[in-house]
Amino acid sequence: MSVSVNIPQISALRMRVEEAFGSSPETHNAFVALTDAIGAAIHEHISESTLERLWSYSTRGTEAISVRTLDVLSRYVGKASWKEFCADLKDESTRESEEFAGDSIVSVTLAAGTCLQLGWLPDRLVIVEYLGANRFVVLESLNSSLKKGDSFECLQIQNGRPLYLDRFRRAGSEEETRYVVGERYGLTCVRVK
Repeated sequence: MSVSVNIPQISALRMRVEEAFGSSPETHNAFVALTDAIGAAIHEHISESTLERLWSYSTRGTEAISVRTLDVLSRYVGKASWKEFCADLKDESTRESEEFAGDSIVSVTLAAGTCLQLGWLPDRLVIVEYLGANRFVVLESLNSSLKKGDSFECLQIQNGRPLYLDRFRRAGSEEETRYVVGERYGLTCVRVK
């Protein structure tokens, strides 16, 4: 049995394999190394040519991939099978779509001048002041790349979720960008100070 390579689950599996491998394979030697890494980790074999086709590196493209290959790659990323990988992926996407719950602060409910203490792993801590109109400024920063005077916009701050900073500006700069903190494990502290 084969599965179309053009479905989102295949893209997600490739990303998880790249995370487990530590990089995105972009040369023949990298695909050989990935084959070796899979063999070393789970004692199963996939040829580098199969991996090259799955990653669209090979000129002999493919429209479908065998479930056996997907099972092996799923085991490499810690799942029992392709079926389990897809089920877990569905559960993850369902959780991503859930309404916010737990400790959260919606910025428009704050009064200008309100200070918040925000923390995230491993030991990051910042104090921010709400300026109004969804805008915050950093007052204090400990072990974080955010610096005093940096400013950003944010609609909602929630414990356990990453904090996405829109229109982020370094102190003294007019250049705006996007920034994320606590990307992997989310915020561990959200408190009105």
